[in-house]
Amino acid sequence: MPLTTRLQLMGFKFLGRAALTLGQREDALRYFEAMNALDADHPYALASRAQVEDQLGRPARAITLQRQLTQRTPGQASAWFNLGYMLEKAGDLDGALEAFREATRLSPALDRAWYGLGLVLIRLRRFDEAVEALRKNTELQPMSPYGWYQLARVHVDRQEPDEAAKIIRHLRGFEPKVAAQLERETGLRAAPSA
Repeated sequence: MPLTTRLQLMGFKFLGRAALTLGQREDALRYFEAMNALDADHPYALASRAQVEDQLGRPARAITLQRQLTQRTPGQASAWFNLGYMLEKAGDLDGALEAFREATRLSPALDRAWYGLGLVLIRLRRFDEAVEALRKNTELQPMSPYGWYQLARVHVDRQEPDEAAKIIRHLRGFEPKVAAQLERETGLRAAPSA
């Protein structure tokens, strides 16, 4: 790629980021589109365009761009994660499930992909699989309350109040507000740990 093209790409990238910082999404989108006009396969430009389209409330465009990114960079777990997130938000749970599974296959340590997978499985009422995904998330992010919260809720849905109570007790140690919220929502009163 010629030096002038590389410099133009860098300039558009800088301007796009600056526009986003200033809250000028439409302007940012034009700069990222200009990047793709110079280099149709530029992953940063595709990813940025997809995110901006999503922020602008245009999910179909965002998903199309994110799918292009996964086709051009099939080994990039974060691209699959973002696709899963967008598809879930748009209500395409089967598509989201596939994208999150691909993200976890490509990067088994990508905790947020396990969390996303768990949320989709919950919405699909596939609770056994959701437990496994959320357990993996909590192994990777043991101090984040989000996975623990969802895992407790799944145990309640599975009629396993003792398992949910264990999680509430665990959460008391580092997120007492979340533990209290779970107690209120579930009606469970977990005894303090000894």
